[in-house]
Amino acid sequence: MKIKEINVWKANLDLTRPYTIAFKTVSAVENVLVEIVTENGLTGLGAGNPSTEVVGEKLSETMAVLQPEQLDWLIGQDIRSFQLLCDELPQRLPRNPAARAALDIALHDVFAKYLDVPLVSFLGQRLDALPTSITIGIKSVAETLAEAEEYVGRGFTHLKVKVGETLEQDLERLVKLREAHGQNVTIRIDANQGWTSYDLANFCTQAQPLEIELIEQPLPAPMIDDLRELPDAVKDLVAADESLLTPAHAFQLAQSPRACGIYNIKLMKCGGVHAARQIGTIAQQAGIDLMWGCNDESIISITAALHAAFSCANTRYIDLDGSLDLARDVVSGGFILENGIMRPNGKPGLGVERL
Repeated sequence: MKIKEINVWKANLDLTRPYTIAFKTVSAVENVLVEIVTENGLTGLGAGNPSTEVVGEKLSETMAVLQPEQLDWLIGQDIRSFQLLCDELPQRLPRNPAARAALDIALHDVFAKYLDVPLVSFLGQRLDALPTSITIGIKSVAETLAEAEEYVGRGFTHLKVKVGETLEQDLERLVKLREAHGQNVTIRIDANQGWTSYDLANFCTQAQPLEIELIEQPLPAPMIDDLRELPDAVKDLVAADESLLTPAHAFQLAQSPRACGIYNIKLMKCGGVHAARQIGTIAQQAGIDLMWGCNDESIISITAALHAAFSCANTRYIDLDGSLDLARDVVSGGFILENGIMRPNGKPGLGVERL
């Protein structure tokens, strides 16, 4: 069961609908793809989408560390030791979480295929299905309502709205959204570090009737101590995203007084399934709920996040819509999505097939 070869390539995946968040507008995404091939012909697929803004990793840097000469240490390794290999990835690639994620996911996929079980079964499945939110970028009120109407018509019941312009504009959009759909939708928001502490306090006061489910990364990532000073009722709603990159950050955020009530885990921030589940364990011991998020990513890494999420008992939220707006992907399968509810497809490994 030794690794025979590792293939690496990149794919530019256009979006069907460009979107705007607090610091950029996105119209296409470049993903790095990894295929691990064993001596007996088993293959495992992984994918990485680097983020310069969040973790400081550029696509060119991801590709550079995934060149053949950088991966020689994996050739000849037995995939049955894949957890040791995953432990070694941060030592080999300390500054490249997207590259680590691509390799980590491929290792998990091929090992679960070796066992002939879905990855989530090997990890220990705790959940069967959850509704995913689908994201509305920063838009006008009319555009927000039109997009929400489309998503509700497609069966989605959980909407995540990007905010971070002025507080007045943010509130207006959310008020109109609640008026249009009443309690038929659950509303989450993501400020992408776009608010001040004053904005957050003011928003929580004014938005109380709107019943916002959670507030993702309201303050700039370094402002952890400011979050610790918030009332517990506010902190319970806060999901740390850009402030939470690694298991070490998970420990820091959990120190008393805790900085938030929710961890938003993304494989592209922490480096894959192995590290993500370490964060999940820290959160469980600290009484912190889990939300699993994503960038714009291939079905490969979205599915890997879904399997990891469903192996953690403290998973409460998923926001795994990153492949839904791709104009094309490199694989099919992975998960089943019905009326906004996601579940693994039950096939071995990640259950994805190359197109």
